[in-house]
Amino acid sequence: MPKRFLLLFSCMIAFTVCEAQRITGCGFKIPPRSLRSNFSSVYEAKDILQNMLNTINWQENFNVREQNGIQNAYATIINRARWIIYDNRFLEDLDAYASTKWASISVLAHEMGHHYYNHVVSSSGSTPPKEIEADAFSGYVMAKLGASLQESTAAMQAIASDRASSTHPAKNDRVQAITRGWNESRGNGNTATSPFPSDNSNTTPPPIPSPSPGNTGTNTDPNNDPSWIWLTIQSNKNEVVLLSDDGRKFQQAEIKAGEPFVFKFEIYNHGWLRLKYYNGYRTFKLLHGKDYSILWNRRTKNWTVVEIGQ
Repeated sequence: MPKRFLLLFSCMIAFTVCEAQRITGCGFKIPPRSLRSNFSSVYEAKDILQNMLNTINWQENFNVREQNGIQNAYATIINRARWIIYDNRFLEDLDAYASTKWASISVLAHEMGHHYYNHVVSSSGSTPPKEIEADAFSGYVMAKLGASLQESTAAMQAIASDRASSTHPAKNDRVQAITRGWNESRGNGNTATSPFPSDNSNTTPPPIPSPSPGNTGTNTDPNNDPSWIWLTIQSNKNEVVLLSDDGRKFQQAEIKAGEPFVFKFEIYNHGWLRLKYYNGYRTFKLLHGKDYSILWNRRTKNWTVVEIGQ
């Protein structure tokens, strides 16, 4: 939600058309729907992730949220807290499509890898090197959990995109990364220079940057990043508006007189602004990369929104 000021990491749902199938921002094809329903709740995901943490002795405290309908799983930061957000049905479908329970577990391990390498505070979004690091981490964790190499690569073999793009590697490269991590975990790699946590490391991740004027809650300066929304209001006093990521749940946000409210929406590259209008409300769609001003219409006695041209 706005004022949490986050940059969803690479696995945020961002569907494109590729090879006649929709893919996520992490380069995963959306598996077909299944009638199976084994991966049933956020609590099971928490248990799986906690087991991973215990297995590699890594001191990280994840928040986990189930968000149905996004057909994805991704790592992010919300309000300076680390999150892994997943679609329960997406993981169920993946397990059915790959014919193994390890498929969904490997995807969760991949998202944990994004947190381990602190990718989530980077402003560059998804890149092939980051995805390769997270894939290798997944292979390492899967071996620690007792998965075979075939089970560890099952999800990638089933739903990875065959071709590379500017944001994700090709399937073969990702399978090789998982294999490298799996071998490292089994003692078959160069453990002297291993980037993975040792069995007695108790590693803690780097701190998440604190909000500061000109930083606005992440390590990206919105003054140099045109994708942030600058929302201003034509008023001589502070005004409260309603903002929403999904158009259903709205939260209050205060815009100070004479100051812009600078933010990004959490889920998509757009969201909604709701203002009082006559006896009800009027809702406006706001896009990342655009700036808006809320103006008072003296004729209708209502607030309206205009886009500020470049």
